[in-house]
Amino acid sequence: MFTVDPHSTTPVYEQLVECVLRDVSAGDLVVGDRIPPVRTLAADLGLAAGTVAKAYREMETRGIIETHGRKGTFIAQGRDDREGAAARAATAYLSVVAGQLHYSPEECVALVERALERRAAG
Repeated sequence: MFTVDPHSTTPVYEQLVECVLRDVSAGDLVVGDRIPPVRTLAADLGLAAGTVAKAYREMETRGIIETHGRKGTFIAQGRDDREGAAARAATAYLSVVAGQLHYSPEECVALVERALERRAAG
């Protein structure tokens, strides 16, 4: 579920935030899902607990997760979750359109961009 690359130029705590956002966008994590406690995740990934705690604080500040005392930490309904839901819906729709009309993903994105430009202009 969560992975980090210790050789990346992106700080490890940011990689953890990106992992959660990616999993929310992909639908692998949904509102109400429990994520591992800080110490458990740190041990699983071989990280310092402070690094994982920093990622959790960042996600809590951004409304991605909520901590409920001893009950645990859960994916929250927030702006990032709405964005993920919209991304999943758009991806599903574009997958159908691309499959039926034989457009590449790049062509689908270009079509959407042109439609949005026309909408903004008109």
